[in-house]
Amino acid sequence: QVQVVESGGGLVQPGGSLRLSCAASGSRFSINVMGWYRQAPGKERELVARITSGGSTNYADSGKGRFTISRDNTKNTVYLQMNSLKPEDTAVYYCYANLREVFGISRDYWGQGTQVTVSS
Repeated sequence: QVQVVESGGGLVQPGGSLRLSCAASGSRFSINVMGWYRQAPGKERELVARITSGGSTNYADSGKGRFTISRDNTKNTVYLQMNSLKPEDTAVYYCYANLREVFGISRDYWGQGTQVTVSS
């Protein structure tokens, strides 16, 4: 059974930085895509950034130039470095993983979410 677990959220002042981590573990798999989504109160869940198995990255416009997604293949872990944080970045951040498992079947997995609050 696969698990996707995030860590690293918290409270930070505007202009500050946070780094989120997400590790996939469990049954045998390979990673197709991993990424981060966020959901603010009263809003829909939206993409923040994603990284493919080939290393290609995509960012939402809101995070370009401030957020960096990276990965450690040896640890099946993806990171989101967030700099110059703004109050509008406040949300629950969810890790997303699309994993290829036995028989070549790919499945989506979500983490439980980690709260990021940007406030003075």
